[in-house]
Amino acid sequence: MGIKGNKKTFYQYIRSKRKTKDRVGPLLNEEGVTVTGDLEMAEMLNDFFVSVFTEKSEGMSSIVNAYGKRVGLEEKIRKEQVKNHLEKLDACKSPGPDEMHPRILKELMEEVSEPLAIIFGKSWETGEIPEDWKGANIVPIYKKGNKNNPGNYRPVSLTSVPGKIMEQVIKEIICKHLEGGKVIGNSQHGFVKNKSCQTNLIAFFDRITSLVDKGEAVDVIYLDFSKAFDTVSHDILIDKLGKYNLDGATIRWVHNWLDNRTQRVVINGSQSCWKGITSGVPQGSVLGPVLFNIFINDLDVGIESTLIKFADDTKLGGIATALEDRVKIQNDLDKLEKWSEVNRMKFNKDKCKVLHLGRNNQFHTYRMGRDCLGRSMAERDLGVIVDHKLNMSQQCDTVAKKANVILGCINRCVVNKTREVILPLYSALVRPQLEYCVQFWAPHFKKDVEKLERVQRRATRMIKGLENMTYEGRLKQLGLFSLEKRRLRGDMIAVFWYLKGCHQEEGENLFTLASNDRTRSNGLK
Repeated sequence: MGIKGNKKTFYQYIRSKRKTKDRVGPLLNEEGVTVTGDLEMAEMLNDFFVSVFTEKSEGMSSIVNAYGKRVGLEEKIRKEQVKNHLEKLDACKSPGPDEMHPRILKELMEEVSEPLAIIFGKSWETGEIPEDWKGANIVPIYKKGNKNNPGNYRPVSLTSVPGKIMEQVIKEIICKHLEGGKVIGNSQHGFVKNKSCQTNLIAFFDRITSLVDKGEAVDVIYLDFSKAFDTVSHDILIDKLGKYNLDGATIRWVHNWLDNRTQRVVINGSQSCWKGITSGVPQGSVLGPVLFNIFINDLDVGIESTLIKFADDTKLGGIATALEDRVKIQNDLDKLEKWSEVNRMKFNKDKCKVLHLGRNNQFHTYRMGRDCLGRSMAERDLGVIVDHKLNMSQQCDTVAKKANVILGCINRCVVNKTREVILPLYSALVRPQLEYCVQFWAPHFKKDVEKLERVQRRATRMIKGLENMTYEGRLKQLGLFSLEKRRLRGDMIAVFWYLKGCHQEEGENLFTLASNDRTRSNGLK
């Protein structure tokens, strides 16, 4: 089968045998008529994606001119820098609308790195952007909900590969400035070095659960922005870049990169008409996440409750025992509503939910503007189900079920049950389902521990020749640990990162070190 030589094709084959989740449509138009043609669906989706944009501001050029005086071009874009980015290109990725394939650029990196460095340097210096870099092929990615609804698809941009390398260069300039000035607040965990979904969940719920343990009632509000990445106002973003003292050349480049962009939706080779983009940062671009973090950075200014973000996924939590505690949370929600108005972003209030935790919780009703927020018994938080009991049994049920579905698909679709075939498939497709953010939600009840372990038992039993061995014998034969032991190992690695590694700042709030007289002079024991 050649699994070792071409793993990507093999995994694609397995995924193709699962549900038709990645296919687009059929879609329902405004008249309720079903649309099935690729071209018609492409046009319909493009019309919808464009409809969510906010209107372009007329005051953009004056903002850019205000910051354009401070031109900082002390550093040059070097050939080695460009060559380094070319070397890291994934040759299997798709090209943008200019049809410049990454494989060609990678194979010719010795020849093209110097001319590209000159082009990039001129672009940065003058602020001029080639038109090819400002067009995007949009791939609609299904999220969840009804597949007939265009609103349930995310627009991911495929842009010019040379343009993306230039974005990498500009991103390095911006990130160097942001890290040097510690611009991005600690509440942001998305697209930030050394932070992740797991650090977000641990940092937030460490505070929340400690309050619940003390007997306090706690309310957690899950906030949802409507089309956050697509509605970023360009003029407000450029103004914030200036306020954070980014150099004029980079501000002008970013402004011109955002201005007059175009997009078309592509479905199975059928292309819609080109349409103009008036707001937002392109999803799928290199610069988009960094620019979005800058835009949303001041969201928590003046907020008294605990607020934490992963890009636009935001949650707010605080004590709700006394009336004054609940008033404080409501005041914070009012400030967030005011921020959204000033920054021309909207909360999807139907999706903003309140999770009430702790005994004697009054189940207070909060509002945003004139709308009351709905109550929830369980919320999916960055892919992890958190319920009002905080015992994680529901999360264990969900991941075990999902992992078993994938395992069943592998069992049905793969005839060759040898170790060389089943083990890589289990490691790549099944086990990650059981271990995503598990340092946050690891099971404590015996029934939940066993529920997860049964998945690995089943996977190892599928392998030819091991069916009649004990579970422990199969693990030894395959060189695997039990999932329980892997979680313990993962816990120790996580603790190391919090105490001695890149998460030390967070670790100071999570751990209290024992005094030296109790640990034979080793403060980390």
